[in-house]
Amino acid sequence: MVEHKKRALITGASSGIGKQTALAFASSGIDVALLGRSTDKLAAVENAAIKAGVQAKTYAVDLANLSKVQEQIYQVALDFGKIDILVNNAGMGYTATLSQTSLSDWQKVIDLNLTSVFECIKGILPSMREQKRGTIINVASIAGKQAFANWGAYSVSKAGVIALSQALAQEERNNGIRVTAVCPGAVNTELWDSETVNADFDRSNMLTPEIVAQSILHSALLPRQAVVDELILMPSAGVL
Repeated sequence: MVEHKKRALITGASSGIGKQTALAFASSGIDVALLGRSTDKLAAVENAAIKAGVQAKTYAVDLANLSKVQEQIYQVALDFGKIDILVNNAGMGYTATLSQTSLSDWQKVIDLNLTSVFECIKGILPSMREQKRGTIINVASIAGKQAFANWGAYSVSKAGVIALSQALAQEERNNGIRVTAVCPGAVNTELWDSETVNADFDRSNMLTPEIVAQSILHSALLPRQAVVDELILMPSAGVL
């Protein structure tokens, strides 16, 4: 029996962990649907994936526009072909004490880091249930396991992703769907350069996006009778 060629959908695929996951998947022969807001950056990832010998296609989707996400993800699966692997990687960093976090900022962090993941999952579940298989990998954070001062909203959003993953795993395992929460420590990505993050860490000791991508790929390629429920991946230098 010829094994069916796998297809993955990756959010936040234009840079960082999402980009490197797309390239790692492509190198392993997995077709990739690339979601993000920056079409220029996505196009570069698409070209690199195609050069690796797989099908790749970009989709401009703003996950902050929550009311449209579920339908957009459903349409991507219809257009690209049934998705075997969903990697929910898109998210934002945010630093401030809780007392200084405005309600609108809190909502932005929760909306993008948690609620958009929930909506992406709902968009993909119908086709995964139909094909009786699927792997959903949610990129959380060590901050979801161990909250940090000045990272309150972010920590809460990532703890939510971990709880969402656990509940989903129990609800969908009888449908052949596996769920993994990946919880990396600090990763050297563009998150540290964003306007919403004010932190001064030595980035040379951080994990690289490539290392995290290899762990995501490993989780995705496990035999169907096995699942990584939760993967905590830390820099060997420890928490920064």
